[in-house]
Amino acid sequence: MERAEKRELVTTLRGVFEDNTTIVVAHYSGLSVADMTAFRAQMREAGAGVRVAKNRLAKLALEGTDVAHMSDLFTGPTLIAYSSDPVAAPKVAIDFAKSHEKLVVLGGAMGPTTLKPDDVKALATMPSLDELRAKLVGMISTPATRMAQVLSAPAGQVARVLGARAEQSEAA
Repeated sequence: MERAEKRELVTTLRGVFEDNTTIVVAHYSGLSVADMTAFRAQMREAGAGVRVAKNRLAKLALEGTDVAHMSDLFTGPTLIAYSSDPVAAPKVAIDFAKSHEKLVVLGGAMGPTTLKPDDVKALATMPSLDELRAKLVGMISTPATRMAQVLSAPAGQVARVLGARAEQSEAA
Protein backbone atom coordinates (compact mmCIF):
# COMPACT_ATOMS: atom_id res chain seq x y z
CA MET A 1 0.00 0.00 0.00
CA GLU A 2 1.47 3.35 -0.97
CA ARG A 3 1.53 6.47 1.20
CA ALA A 4 -1.27 8.19 -0.71
CA GLU A 5 -3.50 5.13 -0.28
CA LYS A 6 -2.69 4.98 3.41
CA ARG A 7 -3.50 8.68 3.84
CA GLU A 8 -6.81 8.19 2.04
CA LEU A 9 -7.66 5.15 4.19
CA VAL A 10 -6.86 7.07 7.40
CA THR A 11 -9.10 9.92 6.22
CA THR A 12 -11.91 7.48 5.41
CA LEU A 13 -11.59 5.76 8.80
CA ARG A 14 -11.57 9.11 10.60
CA GLY A 15 -14.87 9.89 8.84
CA VAL A 16 -16.27 6.55 10.01
CA PHE A 17 -15.23 7.28 13.60
CA GLU A 18 -16.61 10.83 13.56
CA ASP A 19 -19.86 10.26 11.63
CA ASN A 20 -21.26 7.21 13.43
CA THR A 21 -22.88 6.91 16.82
CA THR A 22 -21.80 3.38 17.69
CA ILE A 23 -18.60 1.53 16.85
CA VAL A 24 -17.95 -2.14 17.63
CA VAL A 25 -14.48 -3.69 17.39
CA ALA A 26 -14.13 -7.46 16.97
CA HIS A 27 -11.57 -10.12 16.08
CA TYR A 28 -12.42 -12.00 12.92
CA SER A 29 -9.53 -14.47 12.66
CA GLY A 30 -10.67 -17.77 11.19
CA LEU A 31 -13.84 -16.51 9.48
CA SER A 32 -14.16 -17.70 5.90
CA VAL A 33 -14.70 -15.31 3.01
CA ALA A 34 -18.29 -16.54 2.74
CA ASP A 35 -18.87 -15.81 6.43
CA MET A 36 -17.41 -12.30 6.10
CA THR A 37 -19.56 -11.68 3.03
CA ALA A 38 -22.66 -12.82 4.95
CA PHE A 39 -21.68 -10.62 7.90
CA ARG A 40 -21.24 -7.58 5.64
CA ALA A 41 -24.62 -8.27 3.99
CA GLN A 42 -26.38 -8.49 7.38
CA MET A 43 -24.75 -5.24 8.47
CA ARG A 44 -25.80 -3.52 5.24
CA GLU A 45 -29.42 -4.71 5.72
CA ALA A 46 -29.42 -3.23 9.22
CA GLY A 47 -28.09 0.11 7.97
CA ALA A 48 -24.62 -0.48 9.39
CA GLY A 49 -21.19 -1.01 7.87
CA VAL A 50 -18.03 -3.05 8.35
CA ARG A 51 -14.41 -2.11 7.68
CA VAL A 52 -11.24 -4.14 8.03
CA ALA A 53 -8.17 -1.97 8.45
CA LYS A 54 -4.62 -2.24 9.66
CA ASN A 55 -4.45 -1.51 13.37
CA ARG A 56 -1.73 1.10 12.95
CA LEU A 57 -3.83 3.03 10.43
CA ALA A 58 -6.95 2.71 12.59
CA LYS A 59 -5.04 4.12 15.58
CA LEU A 60 -3.85 7.03 13.45
CA ALA A 61 -7.44 7.70 12.37
CA LEU A 62 -8.62 7.59 16.00
CA GLU A 63 -6.30 10.41 17.10
CA GLY A 64 -8.23 13.57 17.85
CA THR A 65 -11.71 11.97 17.70
CA ASP A 66 -14.27 11.41 20.48
CA VAL A 67 -13.57 7.67 20.32
CA ALA A 68 -9.76 7.87 20.64
CA HIS A 69 -10.05 6.09 24.00
CA MET A 70 -10.71 2.75 22.29
CA SER A 71 -7.32 2.50 20.57
CA ASP A 72 -6.30 -0.31 23.00
CA LEU A 73 -8.80 -2.63 21.27
CA PHE A 74 -6.84 -2.61 18.02
CA THR A 75 -4.56 -5.62 18.43
CA GLY A 76 -4.57 -8.65 16.19
CA PRO A 77 -6.90 -9.08 13.21
CA THR A 78 -9.69 -6.60 13.97
CA LEU A 79 -12.71 -5.33 12.14
CA ILE A 80 -14.79 -2.24 12.78
CA ALA A 81 -18.59 -2.39 12.69
CA TYR A 82 -20.32 0.97 12.80
CA SER A 83 -23.76 2.55 12.56
CA SER A 84 -25.63 5.78 13.17
CA ASP A 85 -28.38 3.84 14.94
CA PRO A 86 -27.07 3.10 18.45
CA VAL A 87 -28.16 -0.54 18.39
CA ALA A 88 -27.86 -1.67 14.75
CA ALA A 89 -24.16 -2.58 14.68
CA PRO A 90 -24.10 -4.19 18.15
CA LYS A 91 -27.24 -6.20 17.41
CA VAL A 92 -25.92 -7.67 14.15
CA ALA A 93 -22.42 -8.26 15.57
CA ILE A 94 -23.70 -10.09 18.66
CA ASP A 95 -26.23 -12.15 16.66
CA PHE A 96 -23.55 -13.12 14.14
CA ALA A 97 -21.07 -13.97 16.93
CA LYS A 98 -23.62 -16.36 18.46
CA SER A 99 -23.63 -18.51 15.34
CA HIS A 100 -19.94 -17.97 14.42
CA GLU A 101 -17.62 -18.41 17.38
CA LYS A 102 -14.65 -17.11 15.36
CA LEU A 103 -16.09 -13.57 15.56
CA VAL A 104 -15.15 -12.27 19.01
CA VAL A 105 -16.51 -8.88 20.08
CA LEU A 106 -13.79 -6.96 21.94
CA GLY A 107 -15.76 -3.83 22.80
CA GLY A 108 -16.40 -0.50 21.20
CA ALA A 109 -17.54 3.03 21.74
CA MET A 110 -20.71 5.06 21.80
CA GLY A 111 -19.55 8.62 21.48
CA PRO A 112 -17.15 9.35 24.33
CA THR A 113 -18.31 6.25 26.25
CA THR A 114 -16.18 3.10 26.11
CA LEU A 115 -18.13 -0.12 25.64
CA LYS A 116 -16.95 -3.43 27.06
CA PRO A 117 -18.16 -6.70 25.46
CA ASP A 118 -20.98 -6.94 28.03
CA ASP A 119 -22.05 -3.38 27.22
CA VAL A 120 -22.20 -4.25 23.52
CA LYS A 121 -24.36 -7.28 24.38
CA ALA A 122 -26.66 -5.07 26.47
CA LEU A 123 -27.03 -2.64 23.56
CA ALA A 124 -27.86 -5.55 21.25
CA THR A 125 -30.85 -6.50 23.39
CA MET A 126 -32.38 -3.02 23.21
CA PRO A 127 -34.99 -2.19 20.57
CA SER A 128 -33.79 -0.21 17.57
CA LEU A 129 -34.57 3.46 17.06
CA ASP A 130 -37.28 2.62 14.51
CA GLU A 131 -38.90 0.12 16.90
CA LEU A 132 -38.93 2.72 19.68
CA ARG A 133 -40.49 5.29 17.37
CA ALA A 134 -43.20 2.81 16.36
CA LYS A 135 -43.96 2.05 20.01
CA LEU A 136 -44.13 5.75 20.83
CA VAL A 137 -46.52 6.46 17.94
CA GLY A 138 -48.64 3.50 19.03
CA MET A 139 -48.78 4.76 22.60
CA ILE A 140 -49.74 8.25 21.45
CA SER A 141 -52.41 7.14 18.99
CA THR A 142 -54.05 4.53 21.26
CA PRO A 143 -55.59 7.02 23.73
CA ALA A 144 -56.90 9.13 20.84
CA THR A 145 -58.55 6.08 19.27
CA ARG A 146 -60.11 5.06 22.57
CA MET A 147 -61.32 8.61 23.19
CA ALA A 148 -63.01 8.68 19.78
CA GLN A 149 -64.70 5.35 20.51
CA VAL A 150 -65.96 6.54 23.92
CA LEU A 151 -67.25 9.82 22.52
CA SER A 152 -68.98 8.19 19.56
CA ALA A 153 -70.66 5.45 21.63
CA PRO A 154 -73.15 7.72 23.49
CA ALA A 155 -74.04 9.52 20.27
CA GLY A 156 -74.77 6.18 18.62
CA GLN A 157 -76.94 5.13 21.56
CA VAL A 158 -78.90 8.40 21.45
CA ALA A 159 -79.47 7.96 17.71
CA ARG A 160 -80.76 4.39 18.25
CA VAL A 161 -83.13 5.53 21.03
CA LEU A 162 -84.50 8.36 18.86
CA GLY A 163 -84.92 5.94 15.95
CA ALA A 164 -86.85 3.51 18.17
CA ARG A 165 -89.10 6.35 19.45
CA ALA A 166 -89.80 7.44 15.91
CA GLU A 167 -90.84 3.90 14.95
CA GLN A 168 -93.11 3.67 18.00
CA SER A 169 -94.86 6.96 17.18
CA GLU A 170 -95.39 5.89 13.56
CA ALA A 171 -96.86 2.57 14.67
CA ALA A 172 -99.37 4.28 17.00
